[in-house]
Amino acid sequence: MSNISFEDRVVIVTGAGNGLGKAYALELGNRGAKVVVNDLGGSVDGSGSGSSPADDVVNEIIKNGGEAVANYDSVATKDGGESIVQTAIDSFGTVDAVINNAGILRDKSFANMSEDELSLIIDVHLKGTFFVSQPAFKIMKEKNYGRIVNVASPSGLFGNFGQSNYGAAKMGIVGLTNVLAIEGSKYNIKVNVIAPTAYTRMTEALLPEDVGKLFGPELVTPMVTYLASESCEPSHEIFGVAAGRFARVGIITHKGYVNTSASAEDIASNIDEIRTIVDGSYPLSNEDELVIIQKAIQGN
Repeated sequence: MSNISFEDRVVIVTGAGNGLGKAYALELGNRGAKVVVNDLGGSVDGSGSGSSPADDVVNEIIKNGGEAVANYDSVATKDGGESIVQTAIDSFGTVDAVINNAGILRDKSFANMSEDELSLIIDVHLKGTFFVSQPAFKIMKEKNYGRIVNVASPSGLFGNFGQSNYGAAKMGIVGLTNVLAIEGSKYNIKVNVIAPTAYTRMTEALLPEDVGKLFGPELVTPMVTYLASESCEPSHEIFGVAAGRFARVGIITHKGYVNTSASAEDIASNIDEIRTIVDGSYPLSNEDELVIIQKAIQGN
């Protein structure tokens, strides 16, 4: 198997000043990528800003013999997303891959969550993924090549107390990814999602340090590196990544229970058949699910 190289490839990594994003940027730089290291330089809750986190990562990539440039824009605005992509164009001429990693936390129990705490998380995570991906996607369409790696979370896929804003934003990213994968398929643009668990400054309050040592950011990096590379074949998929475990996570359905005159009582009587997935399949579009529905109605 040949080595995965990023020679002559330009990769944007958002939120790359610390934690997972930093690990991705350093690995890509070591593999020959020209890296746009984006980081607002704020705290975990999104407050403040500064150039040091992005600058430090750029300097480390250059020290290791790579090429990189810093960007300090927020992903949470359309102008910010366009500026990040423009940095790649101005510095390196194009963009080949985007890793939408930037994120913040504003945890609060659902009953006590404010509108501001909801909006800010949606802006950074979901809108941020949109705002950076859209200008990059247009370039990728023109060149008939691209890779986008979006970052969701187990909190979105499975749920976690106190993270209704974060979980909603992260599951929204899954929906966005599904559509981008469909729209990008004929242009050789592969779009996938990772749902990582890693011990970083964002999760140090959630994971005890002794447990956290088992969840180093470097253990997530191989999956992201592959998905951002020319070697990546899958698209439209979700991957759980943590502690050296790599696994696809599927949105799955099955034949289910069919009764065109069903009442609520019929649903209650057949809820086990409805809930128990047998011979499950993974629809990759609305049309795919309609085929499953049609077969179920026809008794196949």
